[in-house]
Amino acid sequence: MKNTLEKTIQIPHDIIVMVFGQYDKNIKIIEKTLGVNIINRDNEVKIVGESAAVKTANKVIKQLIETANNNIEITEQSVTYTISLCKKQKEDEINKLNSDLICLTPGGKHIRPKTLGQKNYIDLIRNKMIVFGIGPAGTGKTYLAMAKAITAFKNNEVNRIILTRPAIEAGEKLGFLPGDLQSKIDPYLRPLYDALYEIMGAETFLKNMEKGLIEVAPLAYMRGRTLDNSFIVLDEAQNTTPAQMKMFLTRIGFNSKAVITGDITQKDLPSGTKSGLEVSSKILKNIDDIGIANLTSKDVVRHPLVQKIINAYEDYENKKNKR
Repeated sequence: MKNTLEKTIQIPHDIIVMVFGQYDKNIKIIEKTLGVNIINRDNEVKIVGESAAVKTANKVIKQLIETANNNIEITEQSVTYTISLCKKQKEDEINKLNSDLICLTPGGKHIRPKTLGQKNYIDLIRNKMIVFGIGPAGTGKTYLAMAKAITAFKNNEVNRIILTRPAIEAGEKLGFLPGDLQSKIDPYLRPLYDALYEIMGAETFLKNMEKGLIEVAPLAYMRGRTLDNSFIVLDEAQNTTPAQMKMFLTRIGFNSKAVITGDITQKDLPSGTKSGLEVSSKILKNIDDIGIANLTSKDVVRHPLVQKIINAYEDYENKKNKR
């Protein structure tokens, strides 16, 4: 029979709702994941179960208390990730994530890295001139790059922000869409506009766009230019050809920083065409001042179901490749 243990934690009354979550959803995640029972009486929480599981749950709740005391939002993802770090006895790493504030949106949202993979990605952007952020959907590749670009712009580290995507479509041709060139291109740049609106605020974004200090354009528009004093984000880079990627990388000038993001598993290129992202990340991996952050399903910060979907696809692809 396994050793059972009982531990009691005091939670300050003013943060107990934050720690427990709406309808006690945070506590239910801990109970289900670790196989413990958690009983709350006033501000006293009792954890009962197998000894090792109770010790882990105790660490998790203490970390959630610290997060709540710092007035940082506790989400389903953050609870799950805290559990995984506490299981590995890496709970001290959570403080590094909580203390790394990238920026504050006009709506009062604090943007921070939420996983160690994201933290590494942000640190690379701070310290390298060119950074590749490679990983599946939902890992915050583009959003965090945009947050860093806007922060650099606000701090006068760069004079302008340039956001670009290759105009490659999933199964559709631009020529068949109605409207002029701009209206055809806009839908492919919409995710970049959405992130700018949220992080910078619509009014500030539009004002700087009118001044030409923020540019959102297809990758083809970069040809023949030299981009000095700029923060450049190339999104959906898995859809570049090797020639397009070389063209983009050789545009980067003095006092500029570039972040290139993409998911190699979601190419929309014609069959047999190599991805510029895949090729360049191999060719350039040993060059100083170029960093490569490989994010994984563990860094997914969307709904936990997205992480399960990505893992299922990875398992399927791995089994198929072994046949």
